[in-house]
Amino acid sequence: MRTSDLVRDGNGWETKWSETHFASENLEVVTEIVQTPSRSTPRMWTTVHRKAAVIIAPMTADGRFLLVRQERIPIRAAIWEMPGGQIDETREPDEKKIKETALRELHEETGYDLAPDGELVPLGYYFSSPGFTDEHGYFFLARYVERSAEHKREEGEGIIECRGFSAADVRRMIADNEIRDANTLSICARLATRGFLPLNPQS
Repeated sequence: MRTSDLVRDGNGWETKWSETHFASENLEVVTEIVQTPSRSTPRMWTTVHRKAAVIIAPMTADGRFLLVRQERIPIRAAIWEMPGGQIDETREPDEKKIKETALRELHEETGYDLAPDGELVPLGYYFSSPGFTDEHGYFFLARYVERSAEHKREEGEGIIECRGFSAADVRRMIADNEIRDANTLSICARLATRGFLPLNPQS
């Protein structure tokens, strides 16, 4: 079973029993009986375990954010998203691996790299859907980025295009439901609270 420093037993949580129904390179489906801190009787729950991921907000020198339009088979649509991807580790990755993955996904999905004087700003992590999965993503602001001389997109990517958008564009796209995936909405909220993406129409 994949393990994470962010999701573990302790402080009243205890896994009494578990059974794996399906396992692949990218996820596991497991039914568990878990003792929780607030209940006297353990609870049975089916959980999808997934690798940790990175979500990157690339910003160009003129203040535009790069979004990719990507085909998503489960929802039968192509939608605008911040770039991101899974971290190739079965256990919780260290800080170096997380940052390496963020820079790799930035390059592969957008064709841009961090500028020589740029910085990769950590913005914390979040859980994508804690009601059924322990999947969590690490947020980064890549400020500033520049187009790569050699872009090598990973085989099998469903990305159709990459384009830069102003803060006003992003604000409108959220309001109009053009941006509707949890990763992008969540990193936009984190960017806004940190002052990197003004969501006030007057800003």
